[in-house]
Amino acid sequence: MPQPTIYYIRHGQTAWNAAGRFQGAQDIPLNELGQTQATQAGVILNDLLARDGHDAANLAFVASPLGRARHTMELVRGALRMPADDYALDDRLREVRFGHWEGFTLAQMQVSHPEHYATRELDKWGVPAPGGESYATVTERMREWAGSLNGDTVAVAHGGTGRALMVALGVETSTSVLDLFIEQGVVYVFRDGGVEKYR
Repeated sequence: MPQPTIYYIRHGQTAWNAAGRFQGAQDIPLNELGQTQATQAGVILNDLLARDGHDAANLAFVASPLGRARHTMELVRGALRMPADDYALDDRLREVRFGHWEGFTLAQMQVSHPEHYATRELDKWGVPAPGGESYATVTERMREWAGSLNGDTVAVAHGGTGRALMVALGVETSTSVLDLFIEQGVVYVFRDGGVEKYR
């Protein structure tokens, strides 16, 4: 069976995103801009589904269990004129856990953990933050999640899981994807072995 189409949306902005702080497992809510971005992603998705001849009611909707992803999903579904809370949660879509670095910026970690920071700079994909998990580990759970899909799916999750999904599906490498910024307020469409971004 071919890989189903995945309409992937990163949650809207939070105050920690705006400040450049690692969020990971921390449940930071959307800020005002983040709510606008979530609705915008829903409008873009509505246009894409109409263009693709998809009835949104026939798609699966699934989100990370973290609040910022759930709120984004509810705003997306509102833009589609669908019941806000009628979607599934999947723990495999959780953001990369950054352990002791959560709440801090990269510059702060460079100062407070210089040796670990230097080691991670040599292998950002394989070396986790202290007490966290590596992108390599997250890629395995995203590969498992994508392989479990039974049909075309709308997913709302995170920047880190978006990068991991790109590697899991073979559209980027673990080296090339590190330079990609996963945008908010847009829709990434994984289809036919590639990915396209729609604004």
